[in-house]
Amino acid sequence: MTFEQITLQVTGRVAVVTLNRPEQLNAWTDVMSGELSEAMYACDEDDDVRAIVLTGAGRAFCAGADISGGDSAFAPRERAKRNRPPLWPYMVRKPVIAAINGAAIGVGITYPMLADVRLVAEHAKIGFAMVRRGILPELASHLTVAQVAGFSNAADLLLTGRIVTGPAAVTMGLASECLPKDDLIPRAMAIAEDIAANTAPVSVALSKKLLWEGLATKIPDMMKTEGEILQWLGSSADMKEGVRSFLEKRPPEWKMSVTKDMPERF
Repeated sequence: MTFEQITLQVTGRVAVVTLNRPEQLNAWTDVMSGELSEAMYACDEDDDVRAIVLTGAGRAFCAGADISGGDSAFAPRERAKRNRPPLWPYMVRKPVIAAINGAAIGVGITYPMLADVRLVAEHAKIGFAMVRRGILPELASHLTVAQVAGFSNAADLLLTGRIVTGPAAVTMGLASECLPKDDLIPRAMAIAEDIAANTAPVSVALSKKLLWEGLATKIPDMMKTEGEILQWLGSSADMKEGVRSFLEKRPPEWKMSVTKDMPERF
């Protein structure tokens, strides 16, 4: 696929999606938003892609909305019509690992909050700056930030719009690891490649679905759903392969497809 403001590169079974406006610090536009959605669709629909790394070109991840046009950047306007609804990272049936390589401000942090795993560079500066621009954080960040960082930290970040560093982001729970900038992408790729090599794709897709549904699900309902899926997986080809490969001390050769073999509910 050809894109204008992002790139999509697949190496082995890992896709790398890169925000690619480095001269503008990867500032967010409607074009970028649409292209990211199309890249997510492409990865979701390709059984050869087992995990996705999301990052930014140059010295920033994303400096927020492109406000080069002035205060009209946040004004209500008709969005470009698309052939299908947006596909956000949490909706993709493969793990999405955000490698936050630099400044992540506004939508530059609310978007990767929809990823499954976040790694952050030591020098990165992160801020939910919307309240300092007269708007407020979006993309369900009032839910995602409170879930991963706790209510008090979420209130601190969302209500002040202040900037925090990479180490502070890990301390607060926004990211799982903080690394030197040169180690960030190799670490993200290592996680993605481990997923691609050692996990069953349908099992991962179902587990991810339950994790995100769990944000608004009661414990008894989640236990019921888990039980139904476990029963379905209990006679699956991948369950048999997972057990056999473990006993035979060899890498697994998964047979099931995310695009063809998911349970009807999903």
